Amino acid sequence: MLTLAIDCSARFCSAALFNESEGRILAAASPDIGRGHAEQLPAVLQSVLTEAGVDLSQVTRIAITIGPGSFAGIRVGVAFARGLALSLGVPVVGVGSLEAIAIPAARQNGKATMAVLDAKRDHVWAILVDADGALIEPACELSPEAAAALAMDSGCAITGSGAALLAGINPALASSVLDDLVAPKIEDVARLATTLDPVSNPAEPRYLRDADAKPQAGFVLPHEVVT
Repeated sequence: MLTLAIDCSARFCSAALFNESEGRILAAASPDIGRGHAEQLPAVLQSVLTEAGVDLSQVTRIAITIGPGSFAGIRVGVAFARGLALSLGVPVVGVGSLEAIAIPAARQNGKATMAVLDAKRDHVWAILVDADGALIEPACELSPEAAAALAMDSGCAITGSGAALLAGINPALASSVLDDLVAPKIEDVARLATTLDPVSNPAEPRYLRDADAKPQAGFVLPHEVVT
């Protein structure tokens, strides 16, 4: 089975091919593009297929990160993955960005781990899993202070772009920081996707925060209802 994983949740435009029967990544790419995922994703995907020597028709599953992360990037990635899965007639599975960071780190280090991403505006996005990757605290938006308190109480390792914020609040957490990832490694997304059920893990955006743009209800014009 071949899983194609895609991630557009941050500034990277990532894709990877994972051969489940062989247990190895055939090819992967994660160019740091900043913005413009819609324009560059097809070329990134093609480069991965070419490197792996695989035709798109051979893919048996699509995996897409569903956030939290960039509103625009997540929308682009989910729409692209859904369309691709529909055209190929294969299942598509949604992979949480935080899960794809926390679970591999926890299993690698054999310790409860919090993945925490800097959500700006004095908030972070966080999730806490145990050493086996099982959920302790679900993905949510917290103040850095609340996340730091949770990390201290659990005695967990900390990974992600928000880790430095927590260590700045409580210096005792500095020794628990693993790295400062701003997005999951696409190879980890691909591997994790093979363990998830597409039905219970749909490819639907998960933002953890409302969109900035709001309908301007005050400017709605009155209209006559025709009966």
